[in-house]
Amino acid sequence: MARTVQLLDHFNVSHVVDVGANDGGFGSGIRQLGFTGGITSFEPLPKPFAAIRRKAARDESWTAHQFAIGDTQREVEINVSGNSGLSSSILPMLSTHREVAPQSHYVGSIRAKQERLDALLPKLGMTIDNGGLFLKIDVQGYEGAVLNGASGLFEVDAVIGLQLELSLTPLYEGALTYRQGLDRADSLGFTLMGLDPVMSDPSSGRLLQVDAIFFRT
Repeated sequence: MARTVQLLDHFNVSHVVDVGANDGGFGSGIRQLGFTGGITSFEPLPKPFAAIRRKAARDESWTAHQFAIGDTQREVEINVSGNSGLSSSILPMLSTHREVAPQSHYVGSIRAKQERLDALLPKLGMTIDNGGLFLKIDVQGYEGAVLNGASGLFEVDAVIGLQLELSLTPLYEGALTYRQGLDRADSLGFTLMGLDPVMSDPSSGRLLQVDAIFFRT
């Protein structure tokens, strides 16, 4: 994460949009490592949202909103995982994921309001035409829908940096593959500048998920 913050500084990122923020670990991490710009976090699950709201309340440049983010404005059903919600997703979880992380199995579901980023950010009073946004997406396979719902931001070059959680092997049904994620970022004009391990198979050591960091050059 220290290298990510270095990239945020190098590319003059003014605001981080954190989609799938869980309890605010990413926001807290970049703050501790020196990022001083604005942070807007989105988390639909009630328990982690309560945690991130407490963190944001102590930071005048950090706001949190309880929404799911996708490609349409509608109500969605989110599968809630047993590992503090970290593996929760709108998509069905595959056995590949459950086998390597049994604690991540779904234990219930909730209904949540979903919004498009390109429509929601202006409603929240955010300026999207200065080209200084870093969009971090961690939504367990639903990244493609979030990107589709942010198309208006990319059309006006509002986003200078992008972080996608990508699976190297299928973990969720219908999820964006890592090859699709790399191609999608490339088609939007972004260059891959970092890869960080997220999850691996504890028995074999095989890497299963990575965070891929891109910037527009």
